[in-house]
Amino acid sequence: MLKLVSVLAGGYGLLLLFMYLMQGRMLYLPDVPGRKLIMTPEYAGLDFEDVRIGTADGVSLHGWFIPGKSERVLLFFHGNAGNISHRLDSIRQFHQLSLSVLIIDYRGYGESGGRTTEAGIYRDAEAAWDYLTGSRGAQPDQIILFGRSLGASVAAWLAARREPLALIVESSFSSVPDIGQELYPWLPVRWLSRLRHATAEYIRGVRCPVLVIHSRDDEIIPFHHGQAIFDAAPEPRDFVALHGSHNDAFIRDQQTYLEGLSAFLGGL
Repeated sequence: MLKLVSVLAGGYGLLLLFMYLMQGRMLYLPDVPGRKLIMTPEYAGLDFEDVRIGTADGVSLHGWFIPGKSERVLLFFHGNAGNISHRLDSIRQFHQLSLSVLIIDYRGYGESGGRTTEAGIYRDAEAAWDYLTGSRGAQPDQIILFGRSLGASVAAWLAARREPLALIVESSFSSVPDIGQELYPWLPVRWLSRLRHATAEYIRGVRCPVLVIHSRDDEIIPFHHGQAIFDAAPEPRDFVALHGSHNDAFIRDQQTYLEGLSAFLGGL
């Protein structure tokens, strides 16, 4: 019996070590479904500019700028998998709302250089902001920060440190330790986690209007995470509840989605 307990304890210890060392590779998935760009906004009938943005630590980021009809620009931070070419449906929707869009791939994603880290992703966000306000001459009070899933933590982090017109948080978790503990209740995830992406914590420091969007049917990030983020957000704030899965609610419930976005943007 003592030998069995020792074997089980050793195996559990190895599992903890594996989880500690591999968590970055478990969260950041640039190769799922792949780093290769599969299409461009031209495929959706949209004009665009290919852009390269340098970060403070010397990484070259790749992105697209899609001009819209208004002076408002939406800075788009995507989720933990794929690249900017997998977000054409969203780009089309925002263009439909007359917004210009800047979307970037984080370091290690798509055609961007470097290796993905949490600190590095935040530097990427700062570089994208500086590109908009510098090279493109966008006014901060015309920039809307948008993040989906993992990207929502990036958008909230940036919004707490800059003064955008608004912040939109979609389908996000309150933090990596929170969602990780729910996914792996038999592991001490809060103790093991080296990654935070603490959306709910960051949003407390935001000083602009906030829109939180979450699907009641989200099978990856439960609805209560969206509620927790909304509860942490300062006023003025609004919430749009969708139906559909984590990855397609904005398409399956498109009417509710676009109506919610239009109402929020119209009130700014």
